[in-house]
Amino acid sequence: MTPTILAERSCEIAREVGLHCDIVDADRLAILGAGALLGVARGSDEPPCLIVLRYVSPSPTTTTLAIVGKGVTFDSGGISIKPAQNMHEMKYDMCGAAAALGAMHAIARLAPPINVLGIVPATENLLSGRAMKPGDILRAMNGISIEILNTDAEGRLILADAIVHAQHLGATHIVDAATLTGACVVALGEHASGLFAAPDEWLDTVRQAAGRAGERVWPLPLFPEYREQLKSDVADIANVGGRTGGACTAAAFIRAFVRADVPWAHLDIAGTSHTSADRPYQAAGPTGAATRLFIELALCLGPAAAT
Repeated sequence: MTPTILAERSCEIAREVGLHCDIVDADRLAILGAGALLGVARGSDEPPCLIVLRYVSPSPTTTTLAIVGKGVTFDSGGISIKPAQNMHEMKYDMCGAAAALGAMHAIARLAPPINVLGIVPATENLLSGRAMKPGDILRAMNGISIEILNTDAEGRLILADAIVHAQHLGATHIVDAATLTGACVVALGEHASGLFAAPDEWLDTVRQAAGRAGERVWPLPLFPEYREQLKSDVADIANVGGRTGGACTAAAFIRAFVRADVPWAHLDIAGTSHTSADRPYQAAGPTGAATRLFIELALCLGPAAAT
């Protein structure tokens, strides 16, 4: 799987179910100022893209839900390279993207009474002479500058530009899913996805939707102290906050790119996106984590949800 193949599959889905599809290529990303996504992509010969699928409700609505999925089609860690053991599993680093695309396929068929955007930032994270380096400073689509302390914390970078773009496109609610941190795997194992959200009412909505959809999620905190760990002396924000609270500082980083008036939720599916063992209800491999939750959220936000 490459970003180009992922974009082609997205166009196939759009044609099949009548979605509008826009593939924002590297040239347009540069015009939009998507320096975070382009920075991650620098080390690869494969061009990045930002995939945008749009479902327009036939009913009048002021609600637009943005479903954002991390689409790192292979993650070596970049210059901050990962250990060789199990690196082959890094093909699963686009499971958030797959969940978003699968959800959009179903949403178009189910026709909820709200508008829905499916947004996937797609890239590889590899190392080469052109790859971003620790100490580099990137500038995201909304102008926020980011000090790179670890090139393996790349998922939050591409999500930042995708979430800013979602807001440019009119998103009133945002939920993202990403295989983001090993810290979340340590905390929750393979049995629940970490849930971060603001405000609390939106967290409750997402958690209840997860319960109805049969998705296990567990709320984790977004205390202001986690944002403090991301302070940088040379940029607006650093892309990592040290060894402690890794899942929480990653979520705090993403939140910095969401406007205060936009309800936002983040699902860390690093532990739940794939499994190495067969289960009574599921074969080993990718699990589709977050797909059902995305669909349920699209259905429950409409005025007919109560029925």
